Amino acid sequence: MIDVESYARDLEAYLCRKNDGHLIRITGPAFEQVQSWASQGVPIKVAQAGIDRYFERYYRKGPRRRPVRIEFCEPDVLDAFDDWRRAVGVINVVADSAGGPDVEEPSPASRPRKSLASQIESALARLTVLRGSHQAGPVLGAALDAAVRALDALGPEAARARGEARDDLMRRVAIVDEDLANAAVNALDPRQRAAFEKEADVELEPFRERMPDDAYRQSRRQSLQRLVRQHFGLPSL
Repeated sequence: MIDVESYARDLEAYLCRKNDGHLIRITGPAFEQVQSWASQGVPIKVAQAGIDRYFERYYRKGPRRRPVRIEFCEPDVLDAFDDWRRAVGVINVVADSAGGPDVEEPSPASRPRKSLASQIESALARLTVLRGSHQAGPVLGAALDAAVRALDALGPEAARARGEARDDLMRRVAIVDEDLANAAVNALDPRQRAAFEKEADVELEPFRERMPDDAYRQSRRQSLQRLVRQHFGLPSL
């Protein structure tokens, strides 16, 4: 289980840095709110990503006038948590067939919010930039080139695909995505991979006892891929 005291202190320190050193203690109702995030299993980095989302909107509104309190960030934290759960496959809770406690079951990755054609176009632009980057280019060059060629060939179909043709196209895009993610994982050195696997285990620990072994292994693999995508800056297709 998540250590709530440490969890709250870590978020307090993170919020302090985001507030340019202005410390606002997480106590009283604010602590209870953060405690509820911990009890739901919100990973610390996911909570931090939610805080980042709030600050991004805050900065877009113009000059800041006052420090941000943690309470204001809850909708963004919970949205980030929902995105994480979809990405790693622990979004659906179902009853155990033997009548035992509820368990987490894997679910499909997050649903596209843009048209398939625009998603492919955005991914191509991102992959092209990564090809010339210092972090991803040298170690993932061949995999990036293969993904770009595959997606470029699918682009013209995406604009007009409907029904079964679109479903088939999405399956082909998913294969490109899986191949690229696997190449990124395989490009890690043993020390990096062990560190990411440990982080994936920590993220999933609050859900471990409620998940069958097959579901856990699938979510762990998806969590590892998610972390590696973030490491290299890869888009998720």
